[in-house]
Amino acid sequence: MKLSIPSSEKLKVFGKIPFYPHPVTAGFPSPADDFLEFDLSLDKKLIKHPSATFFVSVNGNSMENAKIFNGSILLIDRAEKISSRDIVLAVVDGDFTVKRYRKIGDKVFLYPENSSMKPIEIIEGSECYVWGKVMWSFNKIK
Repeated sequence: MKLSIPSSEKLKVFGKIPFYPHPVTAGFPSPADDFLEFDLSLDKKLIKHPSATFFVSVNGNSMENAKIFNGSILLIDRAEKISSRDIVLAVVDGDFTVKRYRKIGDKVFLYPENSSMKPIEIIEGSECYVWGKVMWSFNKIK
């Protein structure tokens, strides 16, 4: 996975986009023009820690059951506390990987969300650390 950390200036990619704050039904349409607002800023809504947040793109299918697909864009926050079952960006022996973090007793595992792949057990002496928590995944609708 290629990784480049954008500057904080590049994180402000969303700008002001019209926002309808009322949920829309996925069935019959509803007239929503009366509820249009213009003050939604996605960077303010999605990013809690701007100086610790960046985007990466995904290469591979190990997380497809978590709705993270090849080509997905992930928003990573390095300031968020990591808990068991969170999806994280980790570095294992020098390589970046996106997996579900699980602590079971004294053992730590990185689990894929694809049944054809096996979890990675983090053993003592291996170079492994969590780089950040995956906060959002963006996928193109086909």
